[in-house]
Amino acid sequence: MSLLERKELKNPKPASLMSHLLKMENESGAVISHYLYDINADSAKQFKREALAGIKQLLTENVYQPNLYETVEDVAQQLSLEIGKCPFAKPKNPKFHFIDLFAGIGGFRVAMQKLGGQCVFSSEWDKNAKQTYAANFGEIPFGDITKAEIKKYIPKHFDVLCAGFPCQAFSIAGHRGGFSDTRGTLFFDVAEIIKKHKPTAIFLENVKGLRSHDKGRTLATILSVLRNDLGYFVPDPQIMNAKHFGVPQNRERIYIVGFLNEADAHKFKYPAPLKKNPVFEDVKEESVVSAKYYLSTRYLECLRKHKARHEGKGNGFGYMIINDNEVSNSVVCGGMGRERNLVLDKRIKDFTPQTHIMGTVNREGVRKMTPREWARLQGFPDKFVIPVADASAYKQFGNSVAVPAIQATASMLLQAIGHI
Repeated sequence: MSLLERKELKNPKPASLMSHLLKMENESGAVISHYLYDINADSAKQFKREALAGIKQLLTENVYQPNLYETVEDVAQQLSLEIGKCPFAKPKNPKFHFIDLFAGIGGFRVAMQKLGGQCVFSSEWDKNAKQTYAANFGEIPFGDITKAEIKKYIPKHFDVLCAGFPCQAFSIAGHRGGFSDTRGTLFFDVAEIIKKHKPTAIFLENVKGLRSHDKGRTLATILSVLRNDLGYFVPDPQIMNAKHFGVPQNRERIYIVGFLNEADAHKFKYPAPLKKNPVFEDVKEESVVSAKYYLSTRYLECLRKHKARHEGKGNGFGYMIINDNEVSNSVVCGGMGRERNLVLDKRIKDFTPQTHIMGTVNREGVRKMTPREWARLQGFPDKFVIPVADASAYKQFGNSVAVPAIQATASMLLQAIGHI
């Protein structure tokens, strides 16, 4: 029995050390978790010296239960145990390696791990998203990928680059429409990483509007950079809809895949839609939902008046109620993301308000979808932990990729490069 195990027999269970890693500065938590995630891998070697120094710092600060840990090895062992118990642990025999840029809460990672991949680097700047990512994968993403001091942590070799990068306007007027025209945008940082590391394949996701942004010039610049400047073979991008891949959500996004080898590009085909037609009832909460998700009478009346005003002008704005046999609208950040995805659920019996509301809880059964329902609409399995408040959870799932559509496309990509 180890020293740590003997002490745990005498002491109450300590608070999660991962929570302390999340509070560390200067990327120390990310370095430590990346190192311990797969301590014996080649990709972990670059983190070793800095990680051990960070663990020593944790030990020195003694911010957790005193006298439970006496050595760096004690702390490392406990952290390794926590990482190993996370819902989405590393695959035992990975078939390929990938990096997860603009990772959000890990939609790409859920899909890629299901296909046998191991993540060797993740990056995400949002603090709350990092908390959710760490709770599920046992790894804290690095921060701002635009900074050189973050890029230095990316392992030299990996097979696939995944990135749901935000769309920004390019200043391309009067320029050649190539690599230099993307400077100052987040795509430029993705391109810079591709140029340096030359992964076998790339998989990029963005909003549907990228296709028409700036009259198509933005997408044309991106494709020019990938094809001409970076030397990748890129099939024509395709708009993919989540509702065609097993979840009842009308969510269209543009997917861009690229291959270092021309033969791989010729093997690739975007996946065909599934034949089944899921509906909201498939993801609906099994139990009675708390009154806090039900709209107040005052708020419901405001929504109705707002919709009536716009209908009078011939506009289609306003709230929508999704029936159990229907497909939801796209889940997005902001109020309308929820207001255009209201549902009828008359199972409620206790109408006592759970929050401060104007009026009373409506008796018609009109409620918001819950964060878990949004998670299911995005294809996250129920074991996916939601450690944040509802407001953050809605934002995180609204910003995420739809896991089943990503997985179906990634499966075709991996078949093309011979990794599954």
